[in-house]
Amino acid sequence: MNAPVSRRSGGRAARHAARTAPLAEHLRPVRPGLTGGHFAPLSAADLDRIHHAALAALEQIGLANAPASGIRAMTAAGAILGDDGRLRFPAALVEDTIARANRHVTLCGRDPRHDLDLSGTRVHFGTAGAAVHLVDAATGTYAESTLQDLYDATRIADRLDNIHFVQRPMVARDIPDPREMDLNTLYACCAGTTKHVGTSFSEAAFARDALRMLHLIAGTETAWRARPFVSNSNCFVVPPMKFALESCEVMEACIEGGMPVLLLSAGQAGATAPASIAGAIVQAVAECLAGLVYVNAIRPGHPAIFGTWPFVSDLRTGAMSGGSGEQALLTAGCAQMHRYYDLPGGAAAGIADAKLPDMQAGWEQMCSNVLAGASGLNMVYEAAGMHASLLGFCHESLILGDDLIGQALRCVRGIEVTEDALSLEVIRATCLDGPGHYLGSEQTLSLMQTDYVYPNLGDRSSPKEWAERGQPNLIAAATARKIALLARPSTARFDPMTDRAIRAAFPIHLPA
Repeated sequence: MNAPVSRRSGGRAARHAARTAPLAEHLRPVRPGLTGGHFAPLSAADLDRIHHAALAALEQIGLANAPASGIRAMTAAGAILGDDGRLRFPAALVEDTIARANRHVTLCGRDPRHDLDLSGTRVHFGTAGAAVHLVDAATGTYAESTLQDLYDATRIADRLDNIHFVQRPMVARDIPDPREMDLNTLYACCAGTTKHVGTSFSEAAFARDALRMLHLIAGTETAWRARPFVSNSNCFVVPPMKFALESCEVMEACIEGGMPVLLLSAGQAGATAPASIAGAIVQAVAECLAGLVYVNAIRPGHPAIFGTWPFVSDLRTGAMSGGSGEQALLTAGCAQMHRYYDLPGGAAAGIADAKLPDMQAGWEQMCSNVLAGASGLNMVYEAAGMHASLLGFCHESLILGDDLIGQALRCVRGIEVTEDALSLEVIRATCLDGPGHYLGSEQTLSLMQTDYVYPNLGDRSSPKEWAERGQPNLIAAATARKIALLARPSTARFDPMTDRAIRAAFPIHLPA
């Protein structure tokens, strides 16, 4: 009678010890750069048809409104400027560009342990967006987002294991001057995290100012160029099929300064892109291929992310619907096109139309995050924290998103089938000679941390235990963790000499 009790007690103690022991990075059940690509909503024939339709769109329709500098670079590479002012791209030029584009892009962190390898179907989740409101999860109210809100979001993301990079998720609405807003956004993000940072700039001159700040942070221009830890999120097109003049000038400045670029095409299906999912993908692919020609005409092999980033409309109203199943499929289809070209790619997922971190937000965020990761998307942007179809950002939702993405990453990892995993000998030993359960088995103990993901805040207790603990609320738990994280000083802040040099050169609004 006592033997099974002793065995079970020992198993429980062993399980506790296993769970509290830190794991080496390569043994963690989920981690940056897990390989996706198991989900494929498009067939091989579908991919070919989308590719050829995009080539036809570029050759027959082309793009309007390129800046003079872009026209010079792209026509020198083989694009044709028509009498109607539209640049058209022969199929041979596009396919040659695809063939020689940079496929070995690593986005650096200020800390090398946060470097992101974008080869193949390696998957990374992070923030992004330009929300103009901060969501108060306790009161349900929206207030204009500030620089401090952005800095706090970056500091929180820096501490979350499943947020692999930080692209600016909010606009600092308390800084009206565009130049100062761009520079302070960059400062706040880099002072809040040593993970890779993405941001945008309103004008080319502001991008050049930002590069001077980055040289100070890196130590020298040479050090910056060796390991550029910030990328430019660049909306170089205004869908449908027009270049965005000022953004293109920013892109040229960033390329000159050695900054990787995200070629971001953000049409909205049913509004600025075709309503059909396939048609929206065709337009996004065509626009990004034009961007790829543009980048490589200026500097062959410059690191560029193929940012097919189309959104979906609720066709009843025309409003954006980032949390829809159609959005999840659209993002997954774009990820397949990145794989088709073997190019580093990024798109949006994890957006909630829900106004608060509630059940609607949960299903909307999980649906698109799982499909994006399972389809092998290299960079999953806007994966946590975004509400109200990108109008609001919530710190608590960012923290809850870390748990959600952990589960999504476990789906990305998939099921390993090995001789050990098939478990025949474990079944034999347990059923014929053992206790009749697997709770204390060597296999269970060895897999409980390497194969299973446990939420930080999600509650898996029984109803009785939950009631005895005062029925803890998930949002309250996220708020408590937010307060604890923000009470700790940022490990990314610059050394005093560097900070003084930055503040002497630029109008920094955050207190020293």
